Amino acid sequence: MGQVNEEEINGMSPLHLERDGVDTAVTQFSVHSDQSGLVGLLRHLHGLGFVFLSVNCEQQANSTLLRSDW
Repeated sequence: MGQVNEEEINGMSPLHLERDGVDTAVTQFSVHSDQSGLVGLLRHLHGLGFVFLSVNCEQQANSTLLRSDW
């Protein structure tokens, strides 16, 4: 899919995503959520046609940070 507009993806997403990086082939986002929120977000975005190249979770004090390359 390549470059994804942060405002556009947040307009379609049930959770707020923060863009970490972008190049011609991949856009990287982060989101803070619990497990059920992450599952819902992944299902929602997959249903919109987004292809995930990788998904990495990092546990923090009260949340999980999801880093995803699209």
